[in-house]
Amino acid sequence: MKPLTVAFAMRSDHLLGELISAPVMAELEDTAEVLSRHVLTEFTSPEARSVLCRTDVLITGWGCPLIDAAVLEAAPRLRLVAHAAGTVKGHVSRTAWERGVQVTTAAQANAGPVADYTLAFILLAGKRAFAAARQLAIAQGDFDKSSLPADVGNYGTTVGIIGASRVGRLVLERLRPFRFDVLLASPELSRHQAAELGATLVSLDELMTRSAIVSLHAPVLEETRGMIGRAQLAAMPNGATFINTARGALVDHDALRDETTSGRISAILDVTDPEPLPTGGPAVQPVERDPHAPHRRVDGQRARRDGRVCGPRGAATRRGRAAGLPRDSHGLGHGCVTFLTAPSRSPHHAWRL
Repeated sequence: MKPLTVAFAMRSDHLLGELISAPVMAELEDTAEVLSRHVLTEFTSPEARSVLCRTDVLITGWGCPLIDAAVLEAAPRLRLVAHAAGTVKGHVSRTAWERGVQVTTAAQANAGPVADYTLAFILLAGKRAFAAARQLAIAQGDFDKSSLPADVGNYGTTVGIIGASRVGRLVLERLRPFRFDVLLASPELSRHQAAELGATLVSLDELMTRSAIVSLHAPVLEETRGMIGRAQLAAMPNGATFINTARGALVDHDALRDETTSGRISAILDVTDPEPLPTGGPAVQPVERDPHAPHRRVDGQRARRDGRVCGPRGAATRRGRAAGLPRDSHGLGHGCVTFLTAPSRSPHHAWRL
């Protein structure tokens, strides 16, 4: 039986080298027929169409063009899209599932490092470590530790998690060993389901009002854009901390700037909208800004490079059959690869992605 053919589509050849290590590429070439080590950055040229028409498995990454009906017509043999990154929104149209193409994502490999990063900042925010560091930097030799508030710590602190997404659930799991009072706002869950995750289900408004630390983990949908606006931020208690490792478009940054500039609340931002914020404009302060740091953690990178997300041990092929992970009844695989089912048309479904 002929081996399945594999092609790559992403931003650049350099990115391919970062996502797939040399040993994994060698194993892939031993397992399947790699049509080219050069990635496709577009799907319309004659050269790209000549690759697509022979492709059984397409390994994609950041910057992959949209795989829509026209691309699928040009790739009649395509059976699997293995995305070596997180979300496939913007890369894969619903038509792919309708055509029977399997789609996998490496979101689970990214989710763990993001959850670790979030937990670290929740713990530091509970100790008000950033405010203390800023005071020390300003006062230096004149710093008076007695000026620090005495009522800091994480015991009994109320933490609000917005969105029981993949990352949101991992954060909830990591919070379990600590004595936090955890609130959860996620519209598709019941109170019982939230309790199983170690949280109390509340409305978004109640979460913003009660939480000393708020961590955002919702996806960008029509109904979630700007979901954290002026009213939600104004509801946060004085001295509270807002953490966003999800998407910048979920937050009204003008409102956030006003709240943080006043010093009433603090913010920890992995993402902004636009990204980066315009040069010369008023900064969002006080803020810890570390652009996409949790997504750049070495453990997620190693998980991608060792082939668990797109190589022969993941979603690649062997002797004409999938050599990766079995699809389970919930559309989820094991380890670092997730087999995706067609996206639901229900607006609440995507909160779980």
